[in-house]
Amino acid sequence: MYTKDLFFISLCHTLPYKAKETKLFHVSDWKYCSAKSRVGRWRRTKRSSGNKCVSSVTSAAVQVGILGASGYTGAELLRILAKHPHVQVKVITAERSAGKSYGEVFGQFQYKNSHNSIPETLMDVSSLLENSKLLNSLQVLFCCLPHGTSQAYIAQVPSNIRIIDLSADFRLQEPNTYQKWYGKEHKAVELQKEAVYGLVEVHRASIRNAHLVANPGCYPTAAQLALVPLLKHRLIDANDIVIDAKSGVSGAGRALKETSLFCEVHEGIHAYGVGSHRHIPEIEQGLAEACGHSVVVNFTPHLIPMSRGILESIYVRLSSGVGIAEVRKCLQDTYANEHFVSLLREGIVPQTRFVKGTNHCLLNVFQDRISNRIILFSAIDNLVKGASGQAVQNMNLLCGFPEETALQDVALFP
Repeated sequence: MYTKDLFFISLCHTLPYKAKETKLFHVSDWKYCSAKSRVGRWRRTKRSSGNKCVSSVTSAAVQVGILGASGYTGAELLRILAKHPHVQVKVITAERSAGKSYGEVFGQFQYKNSHNSIPETLMDVSSLLENSKLLNSLQVLFCCLPHGTSQAYIAQVPSNIRIIDLSADFRLQEPNTYQKWYGKEHKAVELQKEAVYGLVEVHRASIRNAHLVANPGCYPTAAQLALVPLLKHRLIDANDIVIDAKSGVSGAGRALKETSLFCEVHEGIHAYGVGSHRHIPEIEQGLAEACGHSVVVNFTPHLIPMSRGILESIYVRLSSGVGIAEVRKCLQDTYANEHFVSLLREGIVPQTRFVKGTNHCLLNVFQDRISNRIILFSAIDNLVKGASGQAVQNMNLLCGFPEETALQDVALFP
Protein backbone atom coordinates (compact mmCIF):
# COMPACT_ATOMS: atom_id res chain seq x y z
CA MET A 1 0.00 0.00 0.00
CA TYR A 2 1.36 3.41 -0.95
CA THR A 3 1.50 6.19 1.61
CA LYS A 4 2.05 9.91 1.26
CA ASP A 5 4.15 9.91 4.42
CA LEU A 6 7.21 8.29 2.86
CA PHE A 7 9.41 9.86 0.27
CA PHE A 8 12.76 9.34 -1.33
CA ILE A 9 14.53 12.66 -1.58
CA SER A 10 17.13 12.91 -4.31
CA LEU A 11 18.42 16.31 -5.36
CA CYS A 12 15.54 17.80 -7.34
CA HIS A 13 12.83 15.16 -7.30
CA THR A 14 10.53 13.37 -4.87
CA LEU A 15 9.30 9.85 -5.58
CA PRO A 16 6.67 7.85 -3.63
CA TYR A 17 7.79 4.41 -2.49
CA LYS A 18 6.02 1.46 -0.94
CA ALA A 19 6.01 1.96 2.80
CA LYS A 20 6.11 -1.74 3.55
CA GLU A 21 9.03 -2.37 1.22
CA THR A 22 11.44 0.51 1.75
CA LYS A 23 12.70 2.09 4.96
CA LEU A 24 12.90 5.81 4.19
CA PHE A 25 12.75 9.15 5.96
CA HIS A 26 9.37 10.05 7.46
CA VAL A 27 7.81 13.25 6.21
CA SER A 28 7.71 14.62 9.78
CA ASP A 29 11.50 14.91 9.65
CA TRP A 30 11.26 17.38 6.77
CA LYS A 31 10.02 20.93 6.40
CA TYR A 32 8.30 22.14 3.27
CA CYS A 33 10.32 24.77 1.41
CA SER A 34 9.42 27.30 -1.22
CA ALA A 35 8.78 25.88 -4.65
CA LYS A 36 11.27 28.45 -5.93
CA SER A 37 14.10 26.63 -4.18
CA ARG A 38 16.63 25.32 -6.68
CA VAL A 39 17.42 22.25 -4.63
CA GLY A 40 13.95 20.87 -4.14
CA ARG A 41 10.76 21.22 -2.16
CA TRP A 42 11.76 19.55 1.10
CA ARG A 43 14.47 20.34 3.64
CA ARG A 44 15.48 18.10 6.51
CA THR A 45 14.83 19.67 9.91
CA LYS A 46 16.04 17.04 12.38
CA ARG A 47 18.02 13.83 12.59
CA SER A 48 16.09 10.91 11.13
CA SER A 49 16.29 7.28 12.16
CA GLY A 50 15.65 6.33 8.57
CA ASN A 51 17.98 4.85 6.00
CA LYS A 52 21.28 6.73 6.08
CA CYS A 53 22.00 5.82 2.48
CA VAL A 54 19.13 7.82 1.03
CA SER A 55 20.38 10.95 -0.71
CA SER A 56 18.73 14.14 0.51
CA VAL A 57 18.66 17.65 -0.84
CA THR A 58 21.36 18.52 1.70
CA SER A 59 23.75 15.73 0.68
CA ALA A 60 24.23 15.55 -3.05
CA ALA A 61 25.33 11.91 -3.23
CA VAL A 62 25.87 8.76 -1.21
CA GLN A 63 29.52 8.67 -0.16
CA VAL A 64 31.12 5.35 -1.10
CA GLY A 65 34.44 3.64 -0.45
CA ILE A 66 35.98 0.56 -2.06
CA LEU A 67 38.46 -1.70 -0.29
CA GLY A 68 40.59 -3.64 -2.76
CA ALA A 69 39.99 -1.63 -5.92
CA SER A 70 43.02 -2.97 -7.79
CA GLY A 71 41.36 -6.28 -8.73
CA TYR A 72 38.89 -7.04 -11.49
CA THR A 73 35.83 -6.70 -9.27
CA GLY A 74 37.08 -3.36 -7.97
CA ALA A 75 37.58 -2.03 -11.49
CA GLU A 76 34.14 -3.27 -12.51
CA LEU A 77 32.60 -1.54 -9.50
CA LEU A 78 34.21 1.75 -10.47
CA ARG A 79 33.08 1.36 -14.08
CA ILE A 80 29.48 0.96 -12.91
CA LEU A 81 29.55 3.54 -10.11
CA ALA A 82 31.03 6.16 -12.45
CA LYS A 83 27.61 6.15 -14.15
CA HIS A 84 25.57 6.24 -10.94
CA PRO A 85 23.71 9.55 -10.55
CA HIS A 86 23.39 9.31 -6.75
CA VAL A 87 26.87 8.11 -5.77
CA GLN A 88 30.25 9.72 -5.13
CA VAL A 89 33.22 7.34 -4.85
CA LYS A 90 35.22 9.07 -2.15
CA VAL A 91 38.04 6.63 -1.43
CA ILE A 92 39.59 3.56 -3.06
CA THR A 93 42.23 1.32 -1.53
CA ALA A 94 44.79 -1.27 -2.56
CA GLU A 95 47.82 -2.89 -0.98
CA ARG A 96 50.60 -3.33 -3.54
CA SER A 97 49.28 -0.45 -5.67
CA ALA A 98 48.78 2.03 -2.79
CA GLY A 99 50.04 5.49 -3.73
CA LYS A 100 49.54 4.95 -7.46
CA SER A 101 46.98 6.73 -9.58
CA TYR A 102 44.08 4.52 -10.62
CA GLY A 103 44.91 5.16 -14.26
CA GLU A 104 48.27 3.47 -13.70
CA VAL A 105 46.56 0.36 -12.35
CA PHE A 106 43.79 0.23 -14.96
CA GLY A 107 44.46 2.14 -18.17
CA GLN A 108 40.78 2.54 -19.00
CA PHE A 109 40.52 5.03 -16.14
CA GLN A 110 43.23 7.39 -17.42
CA TYR A 111 40.76 9.75 -19.08
CA LYS A 112 38.39 11.90 -17.07
CA ASN A 113 34.82 10.85 -16.57
CA SER A 114 32.48 13.74 -17.14
CA HIS A 115 29.71 12.42 -14.88
CA ASN A 116 31.14 11.00 -11.67
CA SER A 117 34.73 11.57 -10.61
CA ILE A 118 37.00 8.81 -9.29
CA PRO A 119 39.65 9.37 -6.60
CA GLU A 120 42.99 9.98 -8.26
CA THR A 121 45.13 7.99 -5.83
CA LEU A 122 44.79 4.60 -4.16
CA MET A 123 45.16 4.50 -0.35
CA ASP A 124 46.22 1.47 1.63
CA VAL A 125 43.48 -0.11 3.74
CA SER A 126 45.19 0.52 7.08
CA SER A 127 45.49 4.25 6.39
CA LEU A 128 41.76 4.46 5.72
CA LEU A 129 40.84 2.57 8.88
CA GLU A 130 43.12 4.85 10.93
CA ASN A 131 41.56 7.98 9.44
CA SER A 132 38.33 8.09 11.44
CA LYS A 133 37.14 11.34 9.90
CA LEU A 134 37.42 10.00 6.35
CA LEU A 135 36.06 6.59 7.29
CA ASN A 136 33.03 8.03 9.08
CA SER A 137 32.21 10.25 6.12
CA LEU A 138 31.33 7.11 4.15
CA GLN A 139 27.82 5.70 3.98
CA VAL A 140 28.51 2.54 1.98
CA LEU A 141 31.69 0.47 1.87
CA PHE A 142 32.34 -2.19 -0.76
CA CYS A 143 34.89 -4.81 0.24
CA CYS A 144 36.66 -6.53 -2.67
CA LEU A 145 39.47 -8.10 -0.67
CA PRO A 146 40.55 -11.77 -0.92
CA HIS A 147 38.75 -14.47 1.03
CA GLY A 148 40.00 -14.66 4.59
CA THR A 149 41.12 -11.03 4.80
CA SER A 150 37.80 -9.21 4.56
CA GLN A 151 36.51 -10.25 7.99
CA ALA A 152 39.39 -8.67 9.93
CA TYR A 153 38.99 -5.30 8.22
CA ILE A 154 35.20 -5.29 8.24
CA ALA A 155 35.23 -5.88 11.99
CA GLN A 156 36.96 -2.48 12.34
CA VAL A 157 34.36 -0.55 10.33
CA PRO A 158 31.89 1.60 12.35
CA SER A 159 28.40 0.14 12.56
CA ASN A 160 26.79 3.18 10.92
CA ILE A 161 28.42 2.30 7.59
CA ARG A 162 26.58 -0.18 5.36
CA ILE A 163 28.93 -2.88 4.06
CA ILE A 164 28.72 -5.00 0.93
CA ASP A 165 31.36 -7.73 1.00
CA LEU A 166 32.27 -9.37 -2.31
CA SER A 167 34.46 -12.03 -0.71
CA ALA A 168 33.18 -15.37 0.59
CA ASP A 169 33.83 -14.48 4.23
CA PHE A 170 30.19 -13.91 5.20
CA ARG A 171 28.27 -16.02 2.68
CA LEU A 172 28.18 -19.26 4.67
CA GLN A 173 25.93 -19.24 7.71
CA GLU A 174 27.90 -21.81 9.70
CA PRO A 175 31.46 -20.85 10.76
CA ASN A 176 32.41 -24.53 10.85
CA THR A 177 31.40 -24.90 7.21
CA TYR A 178 33.53 -21.87 6.33
CA GLN A 179 36.52 -23.37 8.13
CA LYS A 180 36.06 -26.73 6.39
CA TRP A 181 35.93 -25.31 2.86
CA TYR A 182 38.23 -22.30 3.17
CA GLY A 183 40.77 -23.82 5.57
CA LYS A 184 40.66 -20.89 8.00
CA GLU A 185 38.89 -20.20 11.26
CA HIS A 186 36.28 -17.46 10.97
CA LYS A 187 37.43 -14.51 13.06
CA ALA A 188 34.26 -12.40 12.99
CA VAL A 189 31.59 -14.86 14.09
CA GLU A 190 29.36 -12.18 15.66
CA LEU A 191 29.30 -10.24 12.39
CA GLN A 192 28.60 -13.45 10.52
CA LYS A 193 25.36 -13.82 12.49
CA GLU A 194 24.01 -10.51 11.18
CA ALA A 195 25.16 -10.88 7.57
CA VAL A 196 22.40 -11.11 4.96
CA TYR A 197 22.98 -13.13 1.80
CA GLY A 198 22.69 -10.70 -1.09
CA LEU A 199 20.88 -12.61 -3.81
CA VAL A 200 18.37 -9.83 -4.39
CA GLU A 201 15.76 -11.82 -6.31
CA VAL A 202 15.52 -14.26 -3.40
CA HIS A 203 16.29 -12.19 -0.28
CA ARG A 204 15.09 -8.71 -1.25
CA ALA A 205 13.10 -8.07 1.96
CA SER A 206 15.97 -9.01 4.27
CA ILE A 207 18.56 -7.02 2.34
CA ARG A 208 16.74 -3.70 2.63
CA ASN A 209 17.58 -3.17 6.29
CA ALA A 210 20.88 -5.06 6.43
CA HIS A 211 24.07 -3.65 7.90
CA LEU A 212 26.29 -6.26 6.24
CA VAL A 213 25.45 -7.85 2.89
CA ALA A 214 27.34 -10.94 1.73
CA ASN A 215 27.46 -10.57 -2.04
CA PRO A 216 26.93 -14.01 -3.65
CA GLY A 217 29.58 -15.87 -5.61
CA CYS A 218 29.39 -16.08 -9.40
CA TYR A 219 28.65 -19.79 -9.83
CA PRO A 220 26.10 -19.83 -6.96
CA THR A 221 24.27 -16.84 -8.47
CA ALA A 222 23.72 -18.56 -11.82
CA ALA A 223 22.79 -21.88 -10.20
CA GLN A 224 20.36 -20.53 -7.60
CA LEU A 225 18.48 -18.25 -9.97
CA ALA A 226 17.71 -21.30 -12.11
CA LEU A 227 16.98 -23.79 -9.35
CA VAL A 228 15.52 -21.99 -6.31
CA PRO A 229 12.03 -21.37 -7.78
CA LEU A 230 11.75 -24.99 -8.93
CA LEU A 231 12.77 -26.36 -5.55
CA LYS A 232 10.42 -24.03 -3.69
CA HIS A 233 7.51 -25.34 -5.75
CA ARG A 234 8.68 -28.98 -5.51
CA LEU A 235 8.89 -29.33 -9.29
CA ILE A 236 12.25 -31.12 -9.36
CA ASP A 237 14.01 -33.81 -7.36
CA ALA A 238 16.38 -32.09 -4.92
CA ASN A 239 18.48 -35.25 -4.71
CA ASP A 240 19.34 -35.40 -8.40
CA ILE A 241 21.01 -32.15 -9.52
CA VAL A 242 24.06 -32.02 -11.79
CA ILE A 243 25.62 -28.60 -12.51
CA ASP A 244 28.14 -28.39 -15.36
CA ALA A 245 29.61 -24.86 -15.14
CA LYS A 246 32.00 -22.98 -17.42
CA SER A 247 33.67 -19.66 -16.63
CA GLY A 248 35.98 -17.10 -18.17
CA VAL A 249 39.46 -16.60 -16.72
CA SER A 250 38.65 -13.33 -14.90
CA GLY A 251 36.83 -15.46 -12.33
CA ALA A 252 40.26 -16.52 -11.03
CA GLY A 253 41.13 -12.92 -10.16
CA ARG A 254 43.97 -10.65 -11.24
CA ALA A 255 46.75 -12.09 -9.10
CA LEU A 256 49.50 -13.94 -10.96
CA LYS A 257 48.81 -17.69 -11.08
CA GLU A 258 50.36 -20.32 -13.32
CA THR A 259 46.95 -21.79 -14.12
CA SER A 260 45.79 -18.41 -15.45
CA LEU A 261 48.73 -17.75 -17.77
CA PHE A 262 47.94 -17.33 -21.47
CA CYS A 263 49.63 -20.54 -22.61
CA GLU A 264 47.95 -22.53 -19.83
CA VAL A 265 44.46 -21.37 -20.81
CA HIS A 266 44.50 -20.48 -24.51
CA GLU A 267 43.13 -23.06 -26.99
CA GLY A 268 42.03 -25.40 -24.27
CA ILE A 269 39.38 -26.17 -21.66
CA HIS A 270 39.79 -27.97 -18.38
CA ALA A 271 37.85 -28.85 -15.27
CA TYR A 272 39.13 -27.72 -11.89
CA GLY A 273 38.09 -28.00 -8.25
CA VAL A 274 36.41 -31.31 -9.11
CA GLY A 275 34.25 -32.29 -6.15
CA SER A 276 35.95 -29.68 -3.98
CA HIS A 277 35.19 -26.22 -5.35
CA ARG A 278 34.51 -23.68 -2.60
CA HIS A 279 31.22 -22.57 -4.15
CA ILE A 280 29.65 -25.98 -3.52
CA PRO A 281 28.54 -25.30 0.08
CA GLU A 282 27.18 -21.89 -0.93
CA ILE A 283 25.07 -23.45 -3.68
CA GLU A 284 23.85 -26.22 -1.38
CA GLN A 285 23.02 -23.74 1.38
CA GLY A 286 20.78 -21.70 -0.93
CA LEU A 287 19.07 -24.74 -2.40
CA ALA A 288 18.49 -26.23 1.06
CA GLU A 289 16.75 -23.02 2.14
CA ALA A 290 14.51 -23.28 -0.91
CA CYS A 291 13.33 -26.84 -0.36
CA GLY A 292 13.54 -27.08 3.44
CA HIS A 293 16.07 -29.90 3.75
CA SER A 294 19.75 -30.57 3.05
CA VAL A 295 20.83 -30.84 -0.58
CA VAL A 296 23.92 -32.38 -2.15
CA VAL A 297 24.71 -31.38 -5.73
CA ASN A 298 27.13 -32.64 -8.34
CA PHE A 299 29.00 -29.46 -9.30
CA THR A 300 31.96 -29.31 -11.68
CA PRO A 301 33.43 -26.00 -12.95
CA HIS A 302 35.49 -25.62 -16.11
CA LEU A 303 37.84 -22.85 -17.24
CA ILE A 304 37.19 -21.46 -20.72
CA PRO A 305 39.69 -19.33 -22.71
CA MET A 306 37.65 -16.13 -22.61
CA SER A 307 37.84 -13.08 -20.34
CA ARG A 308 34.40 -13.12 -18.75
CA GLY A 309 31.12 -14.97 -18.64
CA ILE A 310 29.54 -18.03 -17.03
CA LEU A 311 27.31 -20.64 -18.63
CA GLU A 312 25.82 -23.38 -16.49
CA SER A 313 24.13 -26.46 -17.93
CA ILE A 314 22.03 -27.97 -15.16
CA TYR A 315 20.58 -31.49 -15.41
CA VAL A 316 17.66 -32.36 -13.13
CA ARG A 317 14.92 -34.95 -12.67
CA LEU A 318 11.30 -33.78 -12.63
CA SER A 319 9.08 -34.59 -9.68
CA SER A 320 6.39 -37.17 -10.27
CA GLY A 321 3.61 -35.89 -12.50
CA VAL A 322 5.43 -32.65 -13.41
CA GLY A 323 6.06 -31.62 -17.02
CA ILE A 324 8.32 -29.07 -18.65
CA ALA A 325 5.39 -26.69 -19.18
CA GLU A 326 4.96 -26.35 -15.42
CA VAL A 327 8.68 -25.67 -15.01
CA ARG A 328 8.56 -23.00 -17.65
CA LYS A 329 5.49 -21.36 -16.12
CA CYS A 330 7.13 -21.36 -12.68
CA LEU A 331 10.20 -19.52 -14.00
CA GLN A 332 8.06 -17.09 -15.99
CA ASP A 333 5.89 -16.26 -12.99
CA THR A 334 8.85 -15.95 -10.61
CA TYR A 335 10.80 -13.51 -12.74
CA ALA A 336 8.00 -11.70 -14.58
CA ASN A 337 8.65 -8.46 -12.69
CA GLU A 338 12.40 -8.77 -12.22
CA HIS A 339 14.72 -6.34 -13.98
CA PHE A 340 17.67 -8.67 -14.40
CA VAL A 341 16.44 -12.26 -14.76
CA SER A 342 14.77 -13.33 -17.98
CA LEU A 343 13.42 -16.60 -19.34
CA LEU A 344 14.15 -16.70 -23.06
CA ARG A 345 11.69 -17.85 -25.70
CA GLU A 346 11.42 -21.58 -26.22
CA GLY A 347 14.30 -23.07 -28.18
CA ILE A 348 16.82 -20.25 -27.55
CA VAL A 349 19.94 -21.31 -25.66
CA PRO A 350 21.41 -18.60 -23.38
CA GLN A 351 24.91 -17.51 -24.40
CA THR A 352 27.55 -15.57 -22.50
CA ARG A 353 27.84 -13.01 -25.30
CA PHE A 354 24.17 -12.09 -24.68
CA VAL A 355 25.05 -10.84 -21.17
CA LYS A 356 28.63 -9.57 -21.51
CA GLY A 357 29.09 -6.43 -19.43
CA THR A 358 25.52 -6.54 -18.06
CA ASN A 359 23.80 -7.41 -14.81
CA HIS A 360 21.41 -9.81 -16.52
CA CYS A 361 20.87 -13.52 -16.03
CA LEU A 362 19.34 -15.40 -18.94
CA LEU A 363 17.56 -18.70 -18.37
CA ASN A 364 15.93 -21.39 -20.43
CA VAL A 365 14.75 -24.96 -20.09
CA PHE A 366 14.80 -27.87 -22.53
CA GLN A 367 13.34 -31.38 -22.45
CA ASP A 368 16.02 -34.06 -22.12
CA ARG A 369 15.88 -37.22 -24.27
CA ILE A 370 15.92 -39.20 -21.02
CA SER A 371 12.43 -39.61 -19.61
CA ASN A 372 11.40 -37.25 -16.78
CA ARG A 373 14.55 -35.14 -17.08
CA ILE A 374 15.11 -31.54 -18.19
CA ILE A 375 18.14 -29.38 -18.91
CA LEU A 376 18.32 -25.84 -17.54
CA PHE A 377 20.70 -23.17 -18.85
CA SER A 378 21.82 -20.10 -16.94
CA ALA A 379 24.14 -17.41 -18.35
CA ILE A 380 25.64 -14.42 -16.52
CA ASP A 381 28.65 -12.14 -16.68
CA ASN A 382 30.78 -13.34 -13.77
CA LEU A 383 32.12 -9.84 -13.08
CA VAL A 384 28.75 -8.07 -13.19
CA LYS A 385 25.75 -10.16 -12.07
CA GLY A 386 28.27 -12.58 -10.56
CA ALA A 387 30.07 -9.86 -8.58
CA SER A 388 30.18 -6.07 -8.95
CA GLY A 389 26.86 -5.48 -10.71
CA GLN A 390 25.05 -7.52 -8.10
CA ALA A 391 26.90 -5.52 -5.42
CA VAL A 392 25.59 -2.27 -6.91
CA GLN A 393 22.11 -3.80 -7.14
CA ASN A 394 22.38 -4.54 -3.42
CA MET A 395 23.54 -0.98 -2.73
CA ASN A 396 20.61 0.41 -4.69
CA LEU A 397 18.25 -1.68 -2.60
CA LEU A 398 19.91 -0.63 0.67
CA CYS A 399 19.75 3.03 -0.25
CA GLY A 400 16.25 3.15 -1.66
CA PHE A 401 17.30 3.73 -5.27
CA PRO A 402 15.61 1.87 -8.13
CA GLU A 403 17.48 -1.44 -8.44
CA GLU A 404 18.34 -0.88 -12.07
CA THR A 405 20.13 2.45 -11.46
CA ALA A 406 23.50 2.45 -13.30
CA LEU A 407 22.87 -1.15 -14.40
CA GLN A 408 20.89 -0.74 -17.62
CA ASP A 409 23.68 -1.50 -20.09
CA VAL A 410 23.00 -3.58 -23.18
CA ALA A 411 25.47 -6.42 -23.73
CA LEU A 412 28.69 -5.47 -25.52
CA PHE A 413 28.84 -7.46 -28.76
CA PRO A 414 30.76 -8.10 -30.91
